Amino acid sequence: MPGVTVKDVNQQEFVRALSAFLKKSGKLKVPDWVDIVKLAKHKELAPSDENWFYTRAASTVRHLYLRGGAGVGSMTKIYGGRQRNGVCPAHFSVGSKNVARKVLQALELLKMVEKNPNGGRRLTAQGTRDLDRIAALNVLF
Repeated sequence: MPGVTVKDVNQQEFVRALSAFLKKSGKLKVPDWVDIVKLAKHKELAPSDENWFYTRAASTVRHLYLRGGAGVGSMTKIYGGRQRNGVCPAHFSVGSKNVARKVLQALELLKMVEKNPNGGRRLTAQGTRDLDRIAALNVLF
């Protein structure tokens, strides 16, 4: 459908479809340590989904599309959460900077993301075109 963008479709289904596309393409470079890492210091366990790197990459690309650009620091805030401290009050804790950085670097190798001269990263024209194409394929009325 012409004119369908990422903002027009269900976001959960879009992230699932985009992560399946990234996995099927086989071009996304996945680090060796993905099966033993936690995604943030406030998490107790590693992710249970074995394809979490593709899902995180798809979610990161979607956030870059919606925000117009972001850096590693803003990605850690997006994926942060509540750190429980036992009997002490809970506080906000940011996500893993290494995971955010490696996801953005892997997306740069796919030419979906480029470095912004003002700081951070932004989507390329090819990345925007790919996202809109996948959104048009997944639109359900």
